[in-house]
Formats: sequence, C-alpha cells, structure tokens
Amino acid sequence: MIHGGWKKRAMIALSAAGLLAALLWTVALAETGGSVEGVVVDAGGPIAEARVRVRATENRTLTNAEGRFRLEGLEEGKKVEIAAWYEGYYIARAYVTPTVAGVTLTLRPYHTEDNPEYEWAPPTVCAECHPMIVSQWQNNAHGRAVANRRFFSMYNGTDVSGENRVAPGFVDDFPGVTGNCASCHAPGAGADGYLTTDMNAVREKAVTGIFCDFCHKVGGVYLNPATQAVYSNMPGAESQRLLRPPEGDNIFFGPYDDIHDPDTYLPIISDSRFCAPCHQFSFWGTPIYESYGEWLASPYATQGVMCQDCHMPPTDDDHFALPEKGGLSHPPETIPSHLQLGASSETLLQNTVSMTIAAAQTAGALRVTVTITNTGTGHHIPTDHPGRHMILTVSAKDEQGRVLPLLAGSRTPEWAGPEAGRPGKAFAKVLKDVASGEYPVVSYWKQALIQSDNRIPAMAADRSTYVFAGPTDATEITIEARLIFRRLFADLAEAKGWDAADMLMAREQTRLTVEPGARLYLPSVLGASTPP
Repeated sequence: MIHGGWKKRAMIALSAAGLLAALLWTVALAETGGSVEGVVVDAGGPIAEARVRVRATENRTLTNAEGRFRLEGLEEGKKVEIAAWYEGYYIARAYVTPTVAGVTLTLRPYHTEDNPEYEWAPPTVCAECHPMIVSQWQNNAHGRAVANRRFFSMYNGTDVSGENRVAPGFVDDFPGVTGNCASCHAPGAGADGYLTTDMNAVREKAVTGIFCDFCHKVGGVYLNPATQAVYSNMPGAESQRLLRPPEGDNIFFGPYDDIHDPDTYLPIISDSRFCAPCHQFSFWGTPIYESYGEWLASPYATQGVMCQDCHMPPTDDDHFALPEKGGLSHPPETIPSHLQLGASSETLLQNTVSMTIAAAQTAGALRVTVTITNTGTGHHIPTDHPGRHMILTVSAKDEQGRVLPLLAGSRTPEWAGPEAGRPGKAFAKVLKDVASGEYPVVSYWKQALIQSDNRIPAMAADRSTYVFAGPTDATEITIEARLIFRRLFADLAEAKGWDAADMLMAREQTRLTVEPGARLYLPSVLGASTPP
C-alpha cells in the first residue's frame, strides 16, 4: 500500500512535469513561430534561387522557381530586417514584422562596364564607417605597397634611403621603361596604365596602391577555366574585372549578402582565386610569384581551405561597421580581419612548421636527424619573392660547451651570410642570371633560370641527417636545431640597408648521454641531404 501510493504520486508528478514542459515548449514555439513570406523580383519578374536572409543571422533560404520564399522561426511581433541577393544585382532589403505575407523585394541590377573616369575614394572616407578595418589595413603590406622602401630599393637600384646606388635595380637594367610593377604594387594607377605607370610617380599616394576602394571595386577575376590559373602576361589588375560605377552611382563588392545597396555580395572575394592575379606570375617564362599556384596544387585547395583563412584571421571584433553607421553585431568568427598577415608576422611564421630532432650514438659517432614539416601553410615555404629563404643550423655540444665536429652531412651554402658553412642547410628557390651565370640573384625582371628549388610544399616534410664526431669520454651532449627566416640574401640586404631582422621560425633541443668510443663514420647509416 505504501509502496503503491508512492509510485502513484510519482507518476502524477512526472505527468505534471511533462505537461509543464509541453506548455513551455508551446509558449516558446509561439514566441518563435513567426514567419515572413514573399517574393523576390527584378524589373522582368520573379527571380528563382535568390538568397533571402534575416540580416546578421544564419536564418536564410532560397527562392523557388516562382521567386517565392518563406522565413520561419521568427519572434512574433518583433520587427526584423530581411535582405535578398542574386548574382548581378545589388542587395535589396526591407523591415517587416512577423507574421507577414506578401512581401516584395525588388533587386536592382548593377552595371556591367567599368568606368575609368571614376574617382577613387580615399581610405579616410572608408574609415568613417570602418575604422577598425582601415587601421588594420594601414599596418599591413598591402596598405604600404606604394610606400615600401625595400620595394623601391629594388625598383630604382638604390639602398633604402634612395640616395646611394646599389645594384640590382629594374630602372638601371631597363632605362626608360616603367615595367608592369604597378599592376600589383599600385593597381589603383596601373589599372589604367599598363606598362606606362612609373612607380616613382605614384609613390606615397594611397589611392594609387592597394586600398579599400580598389579591392572592393573588383567584381571578379579572369582565370583560365581549364586550369583555374592566371593567364600568361596578365599580372595583377590585368586579371581583375574592375567594375567602377557610372557617375551618380556606386558599388562595393564584399563578403556579405545582407548589406545595404550600394553593396553587393561577391562569393569569390572569400576564395583564394581572388588572390591569384598578384600571387601567380612568371617572368621570361620562369615562375617567380607562385603562392597561388602552389596552393592550387596543395591538399588545402581540395579541402576548401582558402588563403583568407590564414592571412585574414578573425579578431575579437563583432562589428565590421560602426553601430551608429548601421553596422549590426556578427559572431566575430564570421568577420575576416584586414591584418593580411605575411612575412612580417613572426607569429604566422612560427605557426607554419613543426620540427623534430632524433639523435642516437652509432659506432662512436653521433647521428642526428632533423625533420621539418610544413604543417600550417597552404603553399611552399618560403614563397613568392626569390630573396626569401630559410636557414637550418644544427649543432652538437658537450657539457663543457665544446662543439663536436661534423663528420658527414650538409653545410649551409656560401650565400647564407653569418650562418655560411655551418652544419645544416638552406631552403630557397635559387635563381641564376642567364647572362652572367651568377646565382643566387633576385633580379627576376631580367632573364633568370631556376638553379635549384628545395622549398617545402604544403604538408610535406624535409629530413636531413648529420653525423658528428663522438666525444672521447662519457658526457651529455646537447643537440640544437634552429630554423630562421630571412627576407633577402645577407650581403645584398646589408648593401641595400634592409632593416628586416631574421625571424626564428622554430628551435628544438634534445640531450643525449653518450659513451666514449672511436670516432667512426658509417656511410651506410647516413641519409644526409645535399645543400642547394
């Protein structure tokens, strides 16, 4: 009786709890049971497969064959803003209060011809609504493209002061010729002056470089559909489909499909293909800037990991436009930064590789194997400018700090500067000047061939082995491997006054207690690589 009564009361309590849960669910459903129904049209009628979204949310849908849409899960009586987009049109939007039907969103087509008479808007104008983005741009390599002293030292054949002649220099090798440098370094000017834009004439002028209004007026890129690569002899702006607006109108291509007209959505702006025009180019048939092509051939391309994922990482910002200018809050992970991290970012470089050391005593000698894996880069390391290289040095020291001599294994090349001749190796695409036979060179604007290329592709590994003489008595040996990144060959960097310091990409140490023995080197256990 007692047990049965308890059970009955428990069943009643559970039933009451179930009813309460059902009631709460019904209330919640009522609160979010609102909907919006309507149609997306243009001047010619309904548009199928247009995107419709509640602004700044993931609540979205596509229109059906009759251009109709339905958005659900909205709070009854709470006004929301919805937006519609279709390729070739500006974004349309409207404020509605669920539940409502009969909403019409009318899309306005944008122009299809570029207007060279358009006057570029300076970044100061963009900063009025996007100060956080503009401040990031000001401090990255794109923002400094037309003020980069290192670039001009190569263009003019001077040191970075511009006062002293220091070869090489493009204008020295091709006097009276402006070249195609502006197509990438100053596309704001080079877009209308291919092969006629003198970089010195546009230096320090923001609206001639790589800036907000230029990038967001690019409505597409021209790539070979068979290869997804840039066509030959179409560098930078030549492979970008500029769509500057006609007088009295404007346009901004961006990564969102719910921003106000005159904005519109451009899917490719978040795709590596958008980067291709300035990051894949050959000179005299020799591939020089190849980071896009290297990405295209990497596992990252098939996995859908884009350049922007690493070079434009999200920050803590939850607005890309100021709230007082109409900006809505977004999850920070959906807002790409404009940090555009590159070779000047030590953090980025240190996240590109992993390095391990394996050491063992073999017949009285010490055998050390260093493995460097490109774990975090979608292209070769290093990439693009042929002056960039990495130097690996390997050392073995006893407890007294005495360096054990290298018996076998590679040493760094003569051009490795202060690290030349040390146990280790260098990683670089080494160019050889055709006329003089000199290498390494960085004057790729002249005819140059690839002397060697041992850079590490995406997700690939390099393994090199070194044999050091064993100690004469029992001792603990400290083995260290260091990998540094250098922007330019040391002698040339010193001559031109480049002030970019070496960056430590990886450093590993291990210790091994060894027994004394004959200093014996066995070729059969050595798999050492050769220097470039």
